[in-house]
Amino acid sequence: MAPPPEPVPESFQRIEESQEFRQLRSSFRNFAFPVTAGFVLWYLLYVLLSCYAPGFMSTKVVGNINLALVLGILQFVSTFAIAAWYARFADRRLDPRAAVIRGRADATLPAQPADHTAVAEEAAE
Repeated sequence: MAPPPEPVPESFQRIEESQEFRQLRSSFRNFAFPVTAGFVLWYLLYVLLSCYAPGFMSTKVVGNINLALVLGILQFVSTFAIAAWYARFADRRLDPRAAVIRGRADATLPAQPADHTAVAEEAAE
């Protein structure tokens, strides 16, 4: 049986309840959920077309390249495009807000003692 969770320090609760943190989470969710839903729908469309519309998917586009191959490659392209889009979004909208919240948290939290044994073990490896 797992040990009971440790209580969350009061300072972390204050951060989590702050308006800035709520806005940060909201910004993330407003980006992540619709994009995820859109990608899942796009993927399911590809799978359903492959299963139930083989005649459509075997339509020749150029030479021996058919529509199924083109749409399959577009799955990879869209994955990388979404990753790049998210990285840009995070750099512009999420990271600056998170840095402000982190800076305030670091200023209000007591300094943590350094764990010299962990540092020594890492150096030995």
